[in-house]
Amino acid sequence: MSRSVLFDTETTGLDPLTGDRIIEIAALELVRDLPTGRHFHALVHPDRDIPEEATRVHGITLDKLEGKPRFPAIIDDLLAFLGDGPLVAHNAPFDFGFVNAELRRAGRKPLEMARMVDTLAMAKGRFPGMPNSLDALCRRFGIDLSERTSHNALLDCRLLAEVYVELTGGRQRGLSLADESESGQSALPSVSYAATGPRTPRQMVPTEAELAAHAAFVGKLKEPVWQME
Repeated sequence: MSRSVLFDTETTGLDPLTGDRIIEIAALELVRDLPTGRHFHALVHPDRDIPEEATRVHGITLDKLEGKPRFPAIIDDLLAFLGDGPLVAHNAPFDFGFVNAELRRAGRKPLEMARMVDTLAMAKGRFPGMPNSLDALCRRFGIDLSERTSHNALLDCRLLAEVYVELTGGRQRGLSLADESESGQSALPSVSYAATGPRTPRQMVPTEAELAAHAAFVGKLKEPVWQME
């Protein structure tokens, strides 16, 4: 079974090394890069204040976290869900940095950086010089953003899962034979993918700026074959 986990965090600020903490973490299970419907989600009390500028981003205030667990209390369940496969995140070094800071603070082993899959780096490679925030990618791929009035870790995971499918080629369940057993039957367990629905091709229409950038790039190539008569 080709399993990975996509995850996202919301925090009190931008730098765990200066005392910023995780206040929300969510993760989605992927099999063959498609969501199975299984997820992990937790709100976490940070044992510190939440600056107003951070609240403006995610809408979470300290009073909403009263009675919520501290990070050490969720570690075992979180690590069990993350498993030992690839971990996907948008601007993954940020999320890895915060999770590993919390794990170290609790005396636990940090996540291995070799497991990191950064969708922001993937998007920059595919769309160089263009906006590649989660919102920008959703708009580019025609993914509905109507529910995203503020940052929310679980919603962001669900949106990123759709973006990730597009960045990895719009793969569909059942097209790969890599996980079939010797009998010819799929070796994967029975998993529902109903939430993803049927995939339909998306027409990608380049803007005038993108066409100009492409023409400039091609102009730098020596005898590009698609311009030869």
